[in-house]
Amino acid sequence: MSETINDGLPEGATELSPDDLAGLIPDYIVTREDLNQFEKTNIQNALARLSRQKLSCQQILTVDFCLQLHRNMFDKTWEWAGQLRRREVNIGNTPPYMISMRVRDTLDNAAYWVENDTYPPDEICLRLHRDIVWIHPFPNGNGRHSRIFCDMLRRALGIGYFSWGSSGGELVSPDEHRAEYIVALREADRGDYTRLIRFASG
Repeated sequence: MSETINDGLPEGATELSPDDLAGLIPDYIVTREDLNQFEKTNIQNALARLSRQKLSCQQILTVDFCLQLHRNMFDKTWEWAGQLRRREVNIGNTPPYMISMRVRDTLDNAAYWVENDTYPPDEICLRLHRDIVWIHPFPNGNGRHSRIFCDMLRRALGIGYFSWGSSGGELVSPDEHRAEYIVALREADRGDYTRLIRFASG
């Protein structure tokens, strides 16, 4: 049996449904490795455009920016780039009809944290990252989207991007970097951000 895009999923990744896969733009991609490489190029082009923009926290912490960022990252890969998911998934606990409201609430929370110095800057960014991952707003690319979203906020706060365990924020391969990231993320799910802050900053 030949390998498919859903084979070899790393821990914490979501299997793509037939409807999701129907939105794949390049018709020659058949394996997860091929998909990862194509998405990587798409994301790098989006980051190059973003690097030329100077955005404030207020501009970043909006639903429009959240959706546009995903669209820019995956516009050459998926027809549904930037569109909220419409099906249940195995990650998070947000049903599709509640996604829009929860994303808005999450961004409002982050804006409040920034304005009131509720947490240190790195923790604010990583709380945003964890909350977006938990909502899982899109059919695919949520981890990468939320890490870049988090990096954009950190840059707007005058600090710069996280190193994400020296992985550059990819973390799509089932290796030790991703394993450590998943453990740190699960600790953050329980309210302890110490390990995630150390991983993202190290």
